[in-house]
Amino acid sequence: MSYFITLEGGEGSGKTTALAKLAERLVADGFEVVTTREPGGIEIAEKIREVILDRSHTAMDARTEALLYAAARRQHLVERVLPALQAGKIVLCDRFVDSSLAYQGHARGLGLDDVLAINEFAIEGHMPELTLYFDVNPKTGLARIDLDQGREFNRLDEESLAFHYKVREGYLLLLGRYPERMQLINAENELDEVVSDAYEALQRFLAEKK
Repeated sequence: MSYFITLEGGEGSGKTTALAKLAERLVADGFEVVTTREPGGIEIAEKIREVILDRSHTAMDARTEALLYAAARRQHLVERVLPALQAGKIVLCDRFVDSSLAYQGHARGLGLDDVLAINEFAIEGHMPELTLYFDVNPKTGLARIDLDQGREFNRLDEESLAFHYKVREGYLLLLGRYPERMQLINAENELDEVVSDAYEALQRFLAEKK
């Protein structure tokens, strides 16, 4: 029983913390689970991540950024995601194609369809079966980041508040485009409630697959 499940959301949405807690619950339920992230997850993709998120790389062109994300995604997919799925495991991934669509496609203004095209080349049809989108007001998310001293602070965190609102707008557009795959989780709530809501969504998904 293998499923590819992704968690999406803007900066400070809590999806990364929630992912670890969801994995614990699924393991307790008897599932074999692999957790990973994008960009990253494996050595080559982590090195690409460093280039993308380096705070000194302010001159990076939007198309360069989109292409680097797609390159990291391809390597991560073939080296980590697909082998885990072939081994019958549930893969919980922190970000996937939807991030590129929301950030580069919509917020950077490259266009959803153009960014989707380069990612379709990278992933060869391997889309997640379920995507949980953690929705939070950007002001709330960025305020959480300021309070979290242990969190990585990267180039995207330094973007304007207007940029982050465009990211959220992009995600909401994707919810309308892919309602059969994407589910909204209210990430304005306390973490325990957010995790509980996300776990209920996972349980419904798994029950439907039986």
